[in-house]
Amino acid sequence: MTLKKFGLVSLSSTLFFFSAKAQISSPDTSINDIAPIEIKAYFNAQSMLDLTTSARVVTKKLLESQAPSNFLSTLNTTTGLRMEERSPGSYRLALRGSMLRSPFGVRNTKIYIDEIPFTDASGNTYLNLLDPVGINSIQVIKGPDGSLYGPNSAGVLRFIPEGFGKPNNEKSIMVSGGSFGLFHQQLQVNHQVNENYSFSFDQAYLRSDGYRQHTGMDKLFFQTAHQWKYNSKGTLKVFGLYSDLGYQTPGGLTQQQYDEDPTQFRPAGGPFQSAKDQKAAIYNKTFIGGITNEYQINDNFKHVISIFGTNTDLENPFITNYETRDEKNIGLRTYLSYENLDKEDLLWEMQLGAEAQKGWYHVKNHENNLGEMGELTDDDNLKNGQHFYFFRTKTRIYQKLSAEASIGLNFNNIKFNRNLPGEEQAEGKIDFNNTWMPRFGLSYSATDNFAIRASVSKGYSTPTIAEVRSSDNRINQDLKPETGINYEAGIRYESKNRRFIADLAAYNYQMDNGIIRQLNEDGAEYFVNAGKMDQKGIEANILTQLIANENSEFLKGLIFSSNLTYQDYKFKEYKIGENDFSGNKVTSVPNWIWVNTLSFRFNKEFDFNILHNFTSSIPLNDANTVTADKYHVLQAKVSWMTPISPRYKLQLFVGADNLLNEKYSLGNDINAMGNRYFNAAPTRNFYGGVKVIL
Repeated sequence: MTLKKFGLVSLSSTLFFFSAKAQISSPDTSINDIAPIEIKAYFNAQSMLDLTTSARVVTKKLLESQAPSNFLSTLNTTTGLRMEERSPGSYRLALRGSMLRSPFGVRNTKIYIDEIPFTDASGNTYLNLLDPVGINSIQVIKGPDGSLYGPNSAGVLRFIPEGFGKPNNEKSIMVSGGSFGLFHQQLQVNHQVNENYSFSFDQAYLRSDGYRQHTGMDKLFFQTAHQWKYNSKGTLKVFGLYSDLGYQTPGGLTQQQYDEDPTQFRPAGGPFQSAKDQKAAIYNKTFIGGITNEYQINDNFKHVISIFGTNTDLENPFITNYETRDEKNIGLRTYLSYENLDKEDLLWEMQLGAEAQKGWYHVKNHENNLGEMGELTDDDNLKNGQHFYFFRTKTRIYQKLSAEASIGLNFNNIKFNRNLPGEEQAEGKIDFNNTWMPRFGLSYSATDNFAIRASVSKGYSTPTIAEVRSSDNRINQDLKPETGINYEAGIRYESKNRRFIADLAAYNYQMDNGIIRQLNEDGAEYFVNAGKMDQKGIEANILTQLIANENSEFLKGLIFSSNLTYQDYKFKEYKIGENDFSGNKVTSVPNWIWVNTLSFRFNKEFDFNILHNFTSSIPLNDANTVTADKYHVLQAKVSWMTPISPRYKLQLFVGADNLLNEKYSLGNDINAMGNRYFNAAPTRNFYGGVKVIL
């Protein structure tokens, strides 16, 4: 059963017409909770209409509109962003990019937790460590911005944790369960001790058996954030996170296996045991800690400095080997900011700063004897050093024209020491060229409600250690960084009461040396540069508050959003041996993604949220001979809040995923050995829970 595309277009048109012709003219109450007026995209909060870049804020209200166990469906409402789940705990995320190079799930995107880099010195981002209970909002900045955030060619995500915003003095505990053995528990304490000190403590436990066999997952999560205003000018923020995650990896299936039984794990074949026999899984214990000090020196100058560190203990029994990783990172990010706010007709600001990270990684590989660690085969020590310096200036003239320019200078190298059993020790160093990363952007407010923007920026993304030293256990010294220039233009309109918001962006990113995932004859992955890629895209979204009537005794509010992504990504020059893939579609990129949401708010705090995601077919190999079918996914969640005493509130909720019971593959394996491309997504499934709020 599927939804007809033209039927959805008709629904969207009808709702848009209703929005334009039949709005109830009572005061707006909730749209700002979904689409904030401001975003802290670059150092200071600024109006969404004033931005020179494409950006979006995923708010707490949006995060709570669907299943509480992950970010996937909510993040996928962001145009240009696609998140996949191969099995519980195994995620991939691409922002204006593809899944071509994603050893640990995130490709070419720099991720921060407030001012602390979540992406480590090696380029890895363990996104699956997080739990939504600890996140207040997610800021998405699209397009390359290496000038301010270091190597990236797709954009930046900033996760704002609970505890670093305005304290709400809320305590809650939630318990939920659902299909395929799902159990999820969350505890949250937000507390303002006094006017100068507040903190948040967040804890979660999540387990699931998964839809497929051999997809069990367990995660224990702790997070705390503290904010102390120690005098009239200074604020100290402390952040800590610990996550203990383990999940089984079932492996990809061939088309025949997928058709016969999509729930099965990868069976034994040739010289290889099955995923279950080898106990294929990933176990990750990670601690992240950081301290940020903000000091307002005077009315114009502010200084911010963050010191942070991480420690990861990772084990990965795989089909072909058993890998262990001991990873340590330390770093610093600091900048001095100047703002001149004396003249309204000529506002300007500038920032000068630096970020540095150093990582130490001890990687060992053993034989995998049915899930037991066998003889040592590889023993490597690697060091990744990365630092960059940046400068930015912005001016706003007569409240109409905003112009900003920024530039960064990046340094990056990898040192390695190989302790090969029975061989002499091997040492080496990979130096990536020092690179200037400029960006220039303009925004012009034609009216108080309509703005035009344009930008040009350089993208630059160095290979990660997981790509230089991939699962073929070789040190690849030939990999080059991805580079390119991104040209972008956009418009944004907001009605006076913000009951209707529209945003349109188009970009053209010409990438050189795109890094592509390949597999050798043993099924181990390695990476190569792929010449040139032609990446063009259009992103369009509307958000409209169809109904806002606090006096209604039935339907108090109705909000509709439609988010359309078009991606025309092609290999421009790409040859491997005798194979010429030039002109083919870039592997793993769908042409179309269309996500629609409806949010109903009824009397007596009764909410109903619907989400629909259409994704077109996806090429799964460089030759474009295998594709994953298009799919429609429909999700819904109903929640009801009621007071149970003067101090306590009770929330009950139920939800469903894949209501249309589509058979589709999510998180496909790219250029898979033995044609094992497919990872089946769950069939129709349900969840429900209860939350007590103090």
